[in-house]
Amino acid sequence: MGTVFSLDVRGPAAGEARTGAALDAAGAWLEHVDETFSTYRPESQISRLAAGTLALSRCSPEVWEVMRLCEAAERRTRGYFSAHYAGGPDFDPTGLVKGWAVERAAAMLASSGAEAVCVNGGGDIQTHGGPWRIGVAHPLLRGALAAVVLAPPGASLAVATSGPAERGPHILDPHTGRPPADPLASLTVVAVSLTDADVHATAGYAMGGAAARAWLESLPATEAQAVTPSGEGWRTAGFGSGVRTAGSSSRW
Repeated sequence: MGTVFSLDVRGPAAGEARTGAALDAAGAWLEHVDETFSTYRPESQISRLAAGTLALSRCSPEVWEVMRLCEAAERRTRGYFSAHYAGGPDFDPTGLVKGWAVERAAAMLASSGAEAVCVNGGGDIQTHGGPWRIGVAHPLLRGALAAVVLAPPGASLAVATSGPAERGPHILDPHTGRPPADPLASLTVVAVSLTDADVHATAGYAMGGAAARAWLESLPATEAQAVTPSGEGWRTAGFGSGVRTAGSSSRW
């Protein structure tokens, strides 16, 4: 998936063989997802689907599951999330599959008996248990934080950020095939599920500033914080207290 993953576990069970086996299994799962869904590997199922050398009927159950999730996400986001940019024919679930894979890896670790789990895939994070303190990098100020999200004990929490800071402009409005008309420097979404948080961050960024804020405010169990290209910011009503000016931190 072209990024770095970290898997952290805490608690009395963290040193036991069962948790060690779960760490190995979670790592193998992430490698399997990359091998199956990578758009850069010509031998992946997604690449072979696009090339016409693999029939959909012969794809793995994971591909079918992700396709159903993408279809549901497109309906839920009014088309601002799409696995077919601007109506193109190729299926590209990149905007969903990393969050989905990290969420499942975290569940595997939690089921091993670890009291607290945090899986980080390129800055998109799923936690179980806690407490965890999750810093959100500021897109305009190198080394600064735009927010600190606190995951309390016993909770499951997901944090996903979309924007051009790390990879340059790469998120398009699927309706036009062009960058959003009202772009943000970054958009961070906090939810229970990283699959949802990842999709909603991508879709919200594609919508652009004011539209994204209104839409995210309407979603249940979802909060968000944005930084604009000028360094100003906004957050949904439940994101937490704190100053929103550039370089300061707010807390969930």
